[in-house]
Amino acid sequence: MTSSIESITGRYVNLAIGGTPQRIYFEEAGQGRPVVCLHTAGADTRQWRFILNDEAFTRSNRFFAFDMPWHGKSLPPEGFETAEYLLTTEAYIETVLAFCSALDLEKPLLAGCSMGGRIALQLAALHPDRFSGFIAIEASDFQPAWYDIDWFHRPDAHGGEMGAALVSANIAPQAPQAERWNTQWMFMQSGPGVFRGDLSFYTRDDSLVGRLGTIDTRSTPVHIMCGEYDMTCTPEDARRTADAIAGATLVVMKELGHFPMSENPVAFRPYFQEALELMDLSQARLVHV
Repeated sequence: MTSSIESITGRYVNLAIGGTPQRIYFEEAGQGRPVVCLHTAGADTRQWRFILNDEAFTRSNRFFAFDMPWHGKSLPPEGFETAEYLLTTEAYIETVLAFCSALDLEKPLLAGCSMGGRIALQLAALHPDRFSGFIAIEASDFQPAWYDIDWFHRPDAHGGEMGAALVSANIAPQAPQAERWNTQWMFMQSGPGVFRGDLSFYTRDDSLVGRLGTIDTRSTPVHIMCGEYDMTCTPEDARRTADAIAGATLVVMKELGHFPMSENPVAFRPYFQEALELMDLSQARLVHV
């Protein structure tokens, strides 16, 4: 193996979320159409590293992937030691919009996975004018927990290893061993209570259900992607959600689970390429209307 330097560039941007200063880490690669990528609950930008390193994608797309506050290289805000981290829809939306504004991204494409896919659909309903399209991966209208989220932040349990255990059940059996463990490692490194705080948003906020019918795919396309081995957002959940959005498209991805871009990037790649091409076709139709 020869030495090489990847083309991904990492930087920080300072934002104010809910009036609180936040120093947000993000990675960038490519040129052309801006695409903002959102990580899953309890993880960080590393999940998108294969997409940002893909020269075929970066020739015509400028990718941005950022760590949410409390995640990865984005430190918690001052005073976090006496605070309880609980992500809300409002704070999540504000963070995404503030990031796009700070970087002067004009109508970027938004691609999010799991909780990132859920918030992509919220933004499709509430702020469609800010984006050119939405790729919602492992996303559904609402997913009540089939597990006790408090197990991820207890004094008698290792929250990171508990998170990795939950994650392991949502990775397809076909995933390469190395990427299976790399994906689980991100959760093992998650800060105390962060996975629990994300899951609070993911499993308790059902506000999207009543908003799905307001999403207008004639002006802003929505493409939903779901791994066939995802037991958290099942193909049935994704299909139910897509059926509630007039004009939304759906694909069930073979041999993939809940973390497709991370657990098996080779298998995920053609599905993501198809998603980008669908966004291109939709935009071309809008131009000719």
